[in-house]
Amino acid sequence: MASIAVSRVETTAQAQAYNEDVVRWFTIATVFWGIVGFLVGVVIAFQLAYPVLNLDLEWTTFGRLRPVHTSAVIFAFGGNALLATSLYVVQRTCRAPLFGGPLLATFLFWGYQFFIVMAALGYVTGITQGREYAEPEWYVDLWLTIVWVVYLVVFFGTILTRKEPHIYVANWFFLAFIVTVAMLHIVNNLAVPVSLLGAKSYSLFAGVQDALTQWWYGHNAVGFFLTAGFLGIMYYFVPKQAERPVYSYRLSIIHFWALIFLYIWAGPHHLHFTALPDWAQVLGMTFSVMLWMPSWGGMINGLMTLSGAWDKLRTDPVLRFLVVSVAFYGMSTFEGPLMSIRQVNALSHYTDWTVGHAHAGALGWVAFVVFGALYYLVPRLWKVRRLYSLRLVEWHFWIATLGIVLYITAMWVSGIMQGLMWRSYDSLGFLQFSFIETVEAMHPFYVIRAFGGVLFLTGALIMAYNLYRTTKGDIRAEEPMPVGATARLAPAE
Repeated sequence: MASIAVSRVETTAQAQAYNEDVVRWFTIATVFWGIVGFLVGVVIAFQLAYPVLNLDLEWTTFGRLRPVHTSAVIFAFGGNALLATSLYVVQRTCRAPLFGGPLLATFLFWGYQFFIVMAALGYVTGITQGREYAEPEWYVDLWLTIVWVVYLVVFFGTILTRKEPHIYVANWFFLAFIVTVAMLHIVNNLAVPVSLLGAKSYSLFAGVQDALTQWWYGHNAVGFFLTAGFLGIMYYFVPKQAERPVYSYRLSIIHFWALIFLYIWAGPHHLHFTALPDWAQVLGMTFSVMLWMPSWGGMINGLMTLSGAWDKLRTDPVLRFLVVSVAFYGMSTFEGPLMSIRQVNALSHYTDWTVGHAHAGALGWVAFVVFGALYYLVPRLWKVRRLYSLRLVEWHFWIATLGIVLYITAMWVSGIMQGLMWRSYDSLGFLQFSFIETVEAMHPFYVIRAFGGVLFLTGALIMAYNLYRTTKGDIRAEEPMPVGATARLAPAE
């Protein structure tokens, strides 16, 4: 059953019936917004290391550009990647064209891009709700709600009109991501506008209730937007690239239901040692620790899909991206529950350790699985024989990996040092370090972090060039990569 929908051979007529135009558009948007998001991330990383780069302009300060970076990477880069892959996967695994035809698909693409631009303009000009995530104002939220409902109609309608009786597990994850994000978005952004023609609005929540709502939204945005959706990518593209069935289809179903049930309760662990009642804090911590099991079940399922095909990692850099992303998923979902434990959180919270953890997941898991999916998709969408250059894929992989290692290790060291300095007391019981002394001690690590970001951005630019040449049908003259089966080892002496 594992390969029912993944390995289905398509007829020419079926392939021609699929709407691939909108998938191509979302693929191009993914690459474009990814580079924009990574570039802004590099800029704000250097601003933290060298504050003079804030330029004393209100539109270019860290406070304005930071939400631009966050939203560009999560909702523009990650969102377009999810839309591209989900619309590609659902057609092939259901053997049906997109529901609603080209009209709804076209609205979905341009409507989502319009949302991204509106949100970015609001961040730069300071028109936001001013809450934890600097959410856009009410009119942007309302527009996104309309676009998201269209997304649900297109995706779910395609499943309902499917020709394949089986619903492949990747579509389960995609559908859970779409439905849950809609619920999170609507509840978290409930607000009353001051006037229909004004941008200002007031949230329906305040104080502890607002904080709890924010982190119910925030952690489940991680759980469903950045985890469930990208697990849908993993469950399709890893088996396809490895040319192996999913290791355990039964485990994938258990993984799905356990993850969906547990994740929704984990948000309060972000509010340890606050005014939130202790029982709510402990509840969030308990469910976070329980998340170890389904998360690692998914990681094991992804990695074990390579059973009998591990030699492909030596010759296939695209598969390397996908497999390393699954490894980062396992690492991040170990570190997250660890940091939710109150005694660990007392050290880690509000420090750069949290920043390192977030980027291990965002760069290592989310970005790497997207890179692997893009390298798989582009030759097939543009109907060319193969990628322009596998050597450039290798360069991208190693440069980006080095960038991630520099970034997260710098933030781990910086964050733990920062937390220890904050809680250091002298013999008289006074704080041993002033706040500015902790900032000064972190400066070298901020520089390393910024350099790691430069490397990651460089890798993305290499990918963009490689994919552009691929769409033109160009193939770089390269020596064949060594094949594991023909590589002979010298006998031991």
